[in-house]
Amino acid sequence: MASRPHPFADLIDLAVAPDGKGGSTATLVVEHKHMNPHGVVHGAVIYAMADTGMGAALYPSLETGQACATIEIKISYFRPVASGEILCATQIDNKGRSIAHLTSRIEQGGKLVALATGSFAILAAPPASA
Repeated sequence: MASRPHPFADLIDLAVAPDGKGGSTATLVVEHKHMNPHGVVHGAVIYAMADTGMGAALYPSLETGQACATIEIKISYFRPVASGEILCATQIDNKGRSIAHLTSRIEQGGKLVALATGSFAILAAPPASA
């Protein structure tokens, strides 16, 4: 499936690349705009890395005319990030006809920052916008 523009990833400067084998890598260099009031990366940024990484891992495995949508994601945060680069590695755990399950490991410098698991619906793609 061809790569599509991703305005939200662009908004937070998230680089995402599917590996074509049921996985993806997402990277983000921490900037001031990613911070919460306590001076560490906002949890929503880390969540967005997992959610976007999961979609990027799943999309190449879909058939023509299919799309996917997040059903649920559970994320556990283990350590704060205040600077540097964050890496999100995602893998498809199981893909059925209508639901897929994925896991994302969010790390910095080889240390686990967060772990997310998610379920995605596999459905008919919406009609293209005019």
